[in-house]
Amino acid sequence: MALLGLLVLSLFHVSLVGSHTSSKHAPSPPQPAGEQSPEGSDNLSFPWSRLRLPRYIIPLHYDLHLHPNLTSLSFTGTVQIQIDVQNNTNWVVLHSKGLKISKATILDQNLTHLSDKVLPVLHHPSHEQIGIFSPRVLSSGRKYFLCIEFGAELAEGFYGFYKSTYRTSTGETRTLASTHFEPTSARMAFPCFDEPNFKANFTVRIKRNPEFISLSNMPIVKTVEVGDGLLEDQFDVSVKMSTYLVAFVVCDFKSVTATTSSGVQVSIYASPEKWQQTSYALEVAVKMLDFYDEYFNIHYPLPKQDLIAIPDFESGAMENWGLTTYRETSLLYDPLTSSISDKLWITMVIGHELAHQWFGNLVTMEWWNDIWLNEGFARYMEYISVEATYPDLKVEEYLLHTCFAAVGSDSLNSSRPISSPAENPTQIKQMFDTASYDKGACVLHMLRHFLTDDVFQRGIVQYLRKYSYKNALNQDLWDSLANTCSEEDFISGKHCYSSSQASKNAYLFAGEHLDLTAMMNTWILQKGIPLVTVTRKGPHLLLRQDRFLRTVLPSDPLWSSLQKGFLWHIPLTYKTDASNTIHRHLMTTQTDSIHIGEEVSWVKVNTDMTGYYVVHYEDGGWDKMTKLLRQNHTALSYKDRTQLIHNAFQLVTAGHLSLDKGLDLIGYLQLETHNVPLLQGLGSLQAFYHMIEKRNEIDVTRKLRMHILRFFRAVIDQQTWSDGGSVSERRLRSELLSLACHLDDPPCLERARQSFKHWLQSKGTLNLPTDVAETVFSVGAQEDHGWASLLHTYNISSSAALKGKILFALTCSRDTNKLHRLLELGLEGKVIRSQDLSSLIFMVARNPQGHRLAWNFVKKNWDTLVQRFQLGSFCIRSIIIGTTGQFSSPEELAEVQLFFESIKEQASQLRAAQVALDNVQKNVRWFQRNLETLRNWLNQQM
Repeated sequence: MALLGLLVLSLFHVSLVGSHTSSKHAPSPPQPAGEQSPEGSDNLSFPWSRLRLPRYIIPLHYDLHLHPNLTSLSFTGTVQIQIDVQNNTNWVVLHSKGLKISKATILDQNLTHLSDKVLPVLHHPSHEQIGIFSPRVLSSGRKYFLCIEFGAELAEGFYGFYKSTYRTSTGETRTLASTHFEPTSARMAFPCFDEPNFKANFTVRIKRNPEFISLSNMPIVKTVEVGDGLLEDQFDVSVKMSTYLVAFVVCDFKSVTATTSSGVQVSIYASPEKWQQTSYALEVAVKMLDFYDEYFNIHYPLPKQDLIAIPDFESGAMENWGLTTYRETSLLYDPLTSSISDKLWITMVIGHELAHQWFGNLVTMEWWNDIWLNEGFARYMEYISVEATYPDLKVEEYLLHTCFAAVGSDSLNSSRPISSPAENPTQIKQMFDTASYDKGACVLHMLRHFLTDDVFQRGIVQYLRKYSYKNALNQDLWDSLANTCSEEDFISGKHCYSSSQASKNAYLFAGEHLDLTAMMNTWILQKGIPLVTVTRKGPHLLLRQDRFLRTVLPSDPLWSSLQKGFLWHIPLTYKTDASNTIHRHLMTTQTDSIHIGEEVSWVKVNTDMTGYYVVHYEDGGWDKMTKLLRQNHTALSYKDRTQLIHNAFQLVTAGHLSLDKGLDLIGYLQLETHNVPLLQGLGSLQAFYHMIEKRNEIDVTRKLRMHILRFFRAVIDQQTWSDGGSVSERRLRSELLSLACHLDDPPCLERARQSFKHWLQSKGTLNLPTDVAETVFSVGAQEDHGWASLLHTYNISSSAALKGKILFALTCSRDTNKLHRLLELGLEGKVIRSQDLSSLIFMVARNPQGHRLAWNFVKKNWDTLVQRFQLGSFCIRSIIIGTTGQFSSPEELAEVQLFFESIKEQASQLRAAQVALDNVQKNVRWFQRNLETLRNWLNQQM
């Protein structure tokens, strides 16, 4: 599943024994509204007390029949589940949420009913489970068929089997039904064993009206007429898979189709008036499937792969096997309105979801605590696949920022280990976060460079082959990587794995044999990120590792307790001025030293930031780096220069480096010609500015604005208001002009107003250059007529990319009444869809005139927001962290604490609440330590 890219984003382990489980014979467990207890169930109590299902009944095959009614917005269905009983029992316990169970029966292998009565069905709503009682014992070692009839309303929101709508150019609203099951919502569509390690085969049949089509994981085998003017699509039996990957859609969409080199049929579906925006996605999907077929050396196992743009969709996309679902912005590319950033996003999201067809679908994590095995790999494969298939997009430039995002959250005390306990649905949803995605990807990147590309690739191919159609643990991955096989070994069997391979493939890293499991456990099973402090002493480099924290200073009494027990096995790399060699050293102790020689004048540690750690150069080391950048910055790669800038300002926040040292370091940027370090330096100053402009520090805000514009004047003036140049140049243009206009740069404002005037005169028919359209709209939105015109265009546009740019511009208004209106429209969910509400709140919060407004809106509407998005969801996390992220006063910290106290029961379940408090506390300390330093530094620059 791909998360939205707008916000860079613990779990409380609960007892498996449910505290709300009925333990008495009367009263019976609660029943869903309108449902009667079957005869005799009053004398039964729910048989199971744990959140996870019992392991003595294994589902083998689901035969699922569904009839969604898009007029009544409801559905009915039957499911026949073949089960393998492994202990004698009278009970079958499985998942169901919000379904009305009308009938349940159990048949033996000969399809003979075990009882002539309706079987009792007991409900355990807090565990989302049902228990079906069989008067006759189900015998161990035998197979049975569990048959259940059920129905429900199509869900409101974004989980389960839910309704979505779109509007045609003539104003007609049309309805479709779609699914989103990950992580725990298949149980909202049909009764099932809704845990990832209960893999089974699925046969799906869907009834529909002739004006619609239906899609599922597999191709349609045949369509038959079933009376009442209805058709039934019968889909081929699926491969063995987890319930969260099942999918079905009923809609009236159109498609484009192509075939991969191995014969897989690829189709892109979209609403009829948007299908012409599907051609780029089709090209990407075909290329990606061909690439993954070759890279993984395992053919995609299904005959088709559908990709469909769903109008209402909470996350970025979802990897359902053979039927991947997407937000429209993640799949549809309009050459007239989509920017180069939109194109890159679409390419990466498709790369992510198609990587999941192997990592996640073919091989699935055993339980949600290791969701990183799915998401970390898919995030990392985005970079590998896009770099191979679309090298012109320069995707490798973005990997640094993925790792910077991981550092940002991992350096708070509220961070969590990549692999963390998660039991209930709220805890499980919170696992889809920066740790699983971004940190997971960066740790894999470090491992790949450590082991070499070839060993890494062979190891993951072995892992995929060995655990195909099965579930895996972290240890299974380390074993596969530590025992890689030769090509001859691959040919000789289905997979190879033996202890005899260990000596053949034992890695020699800087002369040391490696215990891969011991090393990787330090990255996966403990939270945080190491800070490697480097000190030069004659011919030696002295090293010390600590836990890197931005919320607690070394002088703080809490420091030593927060450091206790943390130790990483760090694959260090470094480069010196003495040669072009990349040196390697495995650091496994708290302190260490490396002999580098007297003749070396400078050392840069963590070459190209292939390692996941922050580096601090003590005792004048940063002065040497500043001098090197000013005298010969190209002695370091652009990645090294970018990492130095990032690490320096992280160390400023953490109290290890003074702010003026960081600002001096980026003084060289006037000599910089590569856009990635330029953007990193600009981003650091921009982050300060966005925080300070929300404080009543008028003088500092004005002087910082003047400094940024003066310092970057030459590069700002070089920008053209067009779509020309490389991907890096276009990205720099978008960022620079956006900031320049936000800082009220007169030339920028004048050009933007002129372009907006032409756009208005064309009545919206003029297509602005996509790289600058958002900036032009943001300036135009400051006038009443411009804002109203943009809102009208937003309402009627068929381009999701254009709507995204306009929505951002609308939130840039300095009129709080307009910002309030936007928030109300988002809450209403008609003009601005509910799927966009969390990003809308975040964007309003970024606005100096909107950040208090957004926070008050969240407090006032908290219950509505939780009901709409579900506690623990990405949207709720982004709302909490996004609205508080730039608070920086002790009063604001107290206010946030007070709000979380008022929702204590919910806040105690949300790691995001502690993340938000950590962020505000970090900002408060930053101001206390750095405001006067910044003021003095700016005065010296005047």
